[in-house]
Amino acid sequence: MPAGRASPFPYRMKLHLFGASGTGVSTLGEALAQVLPVPYFNTDDYFWETSDPPFTRRRPPAVRAARLAHDLARQESWIVGGSIVGWDEKWLAAFDLVVFLWLPPALRLQRLRLREHARYGHLLLTDPGQAARTQAFLDWAAGYDDSSTGGTRTLATHTRWLAQFACPVLELRGDLPVAERLAAVRARLHQLGPA
Repeated sequence: MPAGRASPFPYRMKLHLFGASGTGVSTLGEALAQVLPVPYFNTDDYFWETSDPPFTRRRPPAVRAARLAHDLARQESWIVGGSIVGWDEKWLAAFDLVVFLWLPPALRLQRLRLREHARYGHLLLTDPGQAARTQAFLDWAAGYDDSSTGGTRTLATHTRWLAQFACPVLELRGDLPVAERLAAVRARLHQLGPA
């Protein structure tokens, strides 16, 4: 949707989706953006600088937060997908609804392995650097539920973050089809009514 254009959704909404890597945040965000329709902003586009190979250069926190805020300010309604824990406390009051996704670790990691293989294919066999980056990513992702890899992207951190939002929170746990997730979010938005 062009910048600054009003959404055909019956009222303004600012939605945040997040969960561990591999839970389907991007898939749900893109699906919601199509059916509502409102623009979807993936936090990876702000967290990571463009690089080759991708996902190797982080933007400074203040820069990523400022860029996201600038882009959101141009829209009446929007969806932000991805973790923004630690970006800025102002985000805790920026949303009308927060949706948290959780999947069992074994299923989530299986999906991540398939995604990495689809993304990098033969490079995982022929490029030792890419193979090492992919394995480091998968090891990091495996530590989400038990906090074994540290950092802020853990279930414990996300659980604390969920308790701090000023808006309602919808938790979708388990291997739910995208259509069921879509229906749950839309039903919750309609319960909330105009902001």
